[in-house]
Amino acid sequence: MLKFPLNEHDHVLGNPDAPVTWIEYGDYECPSCGRAYGIVGAVLNRVGNLARFAFRNFPLSQIHPHALLAAQAAEAAAAQGRFWPMHDTLYEHQNSLELRDLISYAQALELDVPRFGAELESGVHLQRVRHDFRTGIRNGVNGTPTFFIDDQRYDGSVDADALESAITRAAQRSA
Repeated sequence: MLKFPLNEHDHVLGNPDAPVTWIEYGDYECPSCGRAYGIVGAVLNRVGNLARFAFRNFPLSQIHPHALLAAQAAEAAAAQGRFWPMHDTLYEHQNSLELRDLISYAQALELDVPRFGAELESGVHLQRVRHDFRTGIRNGVNGTPTFFIDDQRYDGSVDADALESAITRAAQRSA
């Protein structure tokens, strides 16, 4: 059961009035999250206005040493209105998440690079990342990716057909 529902601080894609809310707790360095990234995009295209999708940071730093900095990079990009482009870039290059790589991505996304670098260096967005992580723990997240469809944890198969079916069923329940 989701104890921390969608709020104004979440990064959200899709129809704000969608009948279904789909939340992922993810880690940018996690191979399973990398595989899920493409599946999420495909499902969002399939379900159209049925679902809005939100991403929350859940960096598993002990096994993914670059995940915490990558999450902060996504938040630094968000501060400049470019969360989703950075999110996508991080997953598309998840084997290249060193600081120099993150700076390069910020340049490619035409961010204010000095600001971006200063925010990473000073840890401005660390509290936000830690907040997402804490809400994940309180929601019972213990690995990535972890999905919630509406307020229910989704423990089914992470494939496009199964996720689309779960979202469609949730939309039918809310109708």
